[in-house]
Amino acid sequence: MPPSLETRLEGAVARLRLTRPAVHNAFDAGLIADLTAALQAIAADPGVRVLVLEAEGASFSAGADLNWMRGMAAASEADNREDSLALARLMRTLDELPKPTIARVQGAAFGGGVGLVACCDIAIGVPAATFGLTESKLGLLPAVISPYVIAAIGARNARRYFATAELFDAAEALRIGLLHQVVAPDQLDAAVQRQVDLLLKAGPVASASAKSLVRDVVAHADGARHDADNAALIARLRVSPEGQEGLSAFLDKRKPAWIAE
Repeated sequence: MPPSLETRLEGAVARLRLTRPAVHNAFDAGLIADLTAALQAIAADPGVRVLVLEAEGASFSAGADLNWMRGMAAASEADNREDSLALARLMRTLDELPKPTIARVQGAAFGGGVGLVACCDIAIGVPAATFGLTESKLGLLPAVISPYVIAAIGARNARRYFATAELFDAAEALRIGLLHQVVAPDQLDAAVQRQVDLLLKAGPVASASAKSLVRDVVAHADGARHDADNAALIARLRVSPEGQEGLSAFLDKRKPAWIAE
């Protein structure tokens, strides 16, 4: 059986490519396990500063593999719970990865594929890409991916698309926040590279910590706690080696040490 995933390192950039084009990069237990393990390895690699998630073939990811779904339909509720927890671990691992992440969306994304896009910090797609949260057609709901999709598109849009299962195009994905940018296919790699370049110019600790800052701010209901936590964070950053280097470079009108000449 051919591998379901390819990992490629290009300097400080890791590229994870889904390689099941014959089944539109659909999920099965093997791909979920492989992708989770690959993400965990990237999280632990101090040499990686940016992750690009991409896919081979016409589709980004069609969600659940039909044969896998057929098997789970015949499985017990306990087995289905464990299977769903594995997908939940994958999504949380991607969402909380301590590196900035970019989704390169070259084609259609459905169900869990939408979840992958929503979990990435930056998502860039092509005009022909289509999207769908189609689980309700099967009497199901996109429960496991719902925290990330709702965070990306908002509660009102989620209520619509979770219920109707209707497909929507890249322009609508851009409007509701699932995509950050839509570019022509021949401009996709350049658009992704522009974001990579921007991330590599940012302080490594700062860019890696951005998503945890946002997550903490959203989670806090206590305004005074917000202020105290954010003040403590900026104080730590200012006196850290990276913060000191960044401020010194700015004042000295030079590039900081983390930007290669």
